[in-house]
Amino acid sequence: MSSPDRQALKRHLDLVGQLQPAYHQPNHAPFPDEIDHARYRALLRSPHDVGGEPDVPIPWEEKEEEQWELNTFATCECLAWRGVWTAEERRRRHNVDLGQTQYLSLPYYGRWLLGAARILVDKQCVTLTELVNKIDEVKKRYEQSSTR
Repeated sequence: MSSPDRQALKRHLDLVGQLQPAYHQPNHAPFPDEIDHARYRALLRSPHDVGGEPDVPIPWEEKEEEQWELNTFATCECLAWRGVWTAEERRRRHNVDLGQTQYLSLPYYGRWLLGAARILVDKQCVTLTELVNKIDEVKKRYEQSSTR
């Protein structure tokens, strides 16, 4: 497949943008003959499938993980060891289930953390109320420790 020209690329990105949550246009289930090739291609694209997408150059830099990132990794591994989720469930939660807006706006381990919280609530390991109360408790504890 040859690379698209500038106009074709703009049309494709505009169409993909219309299908994303931030720019969503309500669509009722179209008949198959109402879906042209461009729309079909845009619908197939998943949020984490960014290979080949146009973007600005990103400089490569080594980064030491922060403590919350290490804690998140350990927590997610413990959830797997305890049988709460499989590696495939974890990857799906971190990449596919988020949608493009969250996928592109959250840091790497932020997606892991959100996935862990969602799986714990979805599998009824904790209730949403318990999770929200614990988050509030940790926020207060953090605020108190940072004012000292």
